[in-house]
Amino acid sequence: MHEAVAAIAGCGVSPIVRIPANEGWMVKRALDSGAHGIIVPLIYTADDTIKLLKSAKFPPQGQRGFGSPFPMEKFGIQTTTEYLHQANDALLTIVQIETKEALQNIDAIAQTAVDCLFIGPFDLGNNIGHPIIDGKMDDELHEAIATIQRSAKEHNKSTGIYCISGDQARHYADQGFHMVSVAADMIALPTYLTSALISAKGSYVHSALNIAKGAAAKMTGPYGR
Repeated sequence: MHEAVAAIAGCGVSPIVRIPANEGWMVKRALDSGAHGIIVPLIYTADDTIKLLKSAKFPPQGQRGFGSPFPMEKFGIQTTTEYLHQANDALLTIVQIETKEALQNIDAIAQTAVDCLFIGPFDLGNNIGHPIIDGKMDDELHEAIATIQRSAKEHNKSTGIYCISGDQARHYADQGFHMVSVAADMIALPTYLTSALISAKGSYVHSALNIAKGAAAKMTGPYGR
């Protein structure tokens, strides 16, 4: 993680780290590496977000310890004092809304000081009893997503959502989402390499048919079928 954060920051891009769970030591490790923000999965209640914020903020807003020598260089030329003074306002806290409980508590979660509500539609669909099957979202899942976005707007929060294609990303961007994924490496790399291998092994017509067949396949999970 430390190497990836440094490489991304060195390209002038903000490194955002998704940690595995809402644990204080995980939050500290990511931010102490120089991450400009964190994404935290499986948030259920406003108390979960308050716990996160305590871990992510320096006193008096939180209880994050100060002393890592690594984060300052990820923000250009910055002293330790400058980093300490700006970190609470500058670092992003992004929570994943992907459970039935989080949906039920969305207004309370949105009222806390987190910066962005990021929707995981596959887990959210599973948790509310309307999983995405063959790439199709039920109306109930569409409404759940809309509910989250309405709450975010009401409480002046940014919104994000995991998307599986450029078309879907454009759809949600047009709806006002601020943070959308475009493709996942676990999808993009196998898709390209498979199509290239088919082209190398077979006739043009055969390859075209297989590529078209692959393009028409529906996504049933965040990383493919």
